[in-house]
Amino acid sequence: MHLPPKVAALLTVAFIVFLFRRDIREKPNVSGALWLPLIWLMIGCSRGLSQWLNIFGLPVAGASSLEEGSPLDAWFFFALIAAGFYVLNQRQVRLSEIIRNNGWLIAFLLYCFISIAWSDFPFVAFKRWIKVLGHPIMALIVLTEPDAEEALRRLMKRCAYIVVPVSILFIKYYPQWGRDYDVWTGMPTVNGIATGKNLLGADCRMLGFFFFWHLLQTWPTERNTWRRNELRLIAGFLIGISWLFSQVHSAASFIALLIGALTVMFVGIRSNKNFIGTYMLAALILLAAAELAFGISGGLSEALGRGSGLTGRTLLWTRLLELQTNPILGTGFESFWLGERLQQLEGIFFFIPNEAHNGYLETYLNLGLIGLFMLIALFIVTFWKIRLELFRNFEWARFRLGFLASIVLCNWTEATFTTISATWFVFYIISLDYPKPEYESVVESCAVLEEDAEVAYFHEKI
Repeated sequence: MHLPPKVAALLTVAFIVFLFRRDIREKPNVSGALWLPLIWLMIGCSRGLSQWLNIFGLPVAGASSLEEGSPLDAWFFFALIAAGFYVLNQRQVRLSEIIRNNGWLIAFLLYCFISIAWSDFPFVAFKRWIKVLGHPIMALIVLTEPDAEEALRRLMKRCAYIVVPVSILFIKYYPQWGRDYDVWTGMPTVNGIATGKNLLGADCRMLGFFFFWHLLQTWPTERNTWRRNELRLIAGFLIGISWLFSQVHSAASFIALLIGALTVMFVGIRSNKNFIGTYMLAALILLAAAELAFGISGGLSEALGRGSGLTGRTLLWTRLLELQTNPILGTGFESFWLGERLQQLEGIFFFIPNEAHNGYLETYLNLGLIGLFMLIALFIVTFWKIRLELFRNFEWARFRLGFLASIVLCNWTEATFTTISATWFVFYIISLDYPKPEYESVVESCAVLEEDAEVAYFHEKI
């Protein structure tokens, strides 16, 4: 049955309102400040504010150039960051704690800032660096909620309430917004709520992984009305995400989702917690050796119908490595794709690319070998923190581990370490460590109880 577009849009809006109303009526242990990370995440999953206003019939001036960007979007991001900073200030989040618990992450951000000095467009690079600060700020809002795990669940579910239904609506009923043409092949493709097929694939990977992890948490709970309704919600969104995957044909995101899900299941075998570091290291060594010896990524791509060249990516990587850049320092933070350098890529394809389609190569071009080393070190440190967390908070730790595994894999063919990226934002959530308020309140409560017990014992003796 094919509904008129306006009727389909009305039903979609009603469905989203129903989901949010259901979510709020459950009275989760989260504050109103969680709406800030939700807006931030939604922008990363979909489109900029100016693009949304144009869709809703409110034309605004877009970007005057690639270097300048949209002034409206810039001010909107600045307002979100300022509001997030205000929330953290009200919660008395201590910078010393952030630095002490996240040394490598702070060092990486500082190196990105220092690299602005040798960028050809330092002011543009500085503005983009300010935007990147929004990731740790919004992540800290989530992590300093009364219940950080519940805050993450609500954040991801509320994001899915919009991304999945609206993507389906755009693809089926509003093709002018939900469909496009693949710049690599020229074939028709879908982008849904996002600005491209790969971004929609990344959305599906992120949300699909979350709902799989949430399913593993929900299934063993006591059988009651809440469990039944929650399982229905999970099943419905997993079906919707599967349909989007069938339309978007994003093989890299789908494989990364499978790897993340398998990691979560593998860690679920409790006896594997003690040896998870050994298993992961062995897996990485085997994958690297297989790639160097047999080129398994090309073979897998060919098996998926993409050709052994990963849909032109290997040719692009070769040409990018041939360009004259500083191999040690790079071209400066988020600066490689600016200016006249793009003219050197003319004639390779029938379009001029604007990303390397490889997160590690993208980091090397912008930040050099130093930046790439720091990124890999950041992944290793994050993994080590997660490994220790497995013995303290198992469910939260295995979400972090599975998501980290999917990020490390998917960035072989996609570049998600970018300024405004939903995947990069969630990485900050899993990599940042900050003492959780509930732990502090429990310690204080225990201290009060012990003091009361001592007083009672003293009076009893008297």
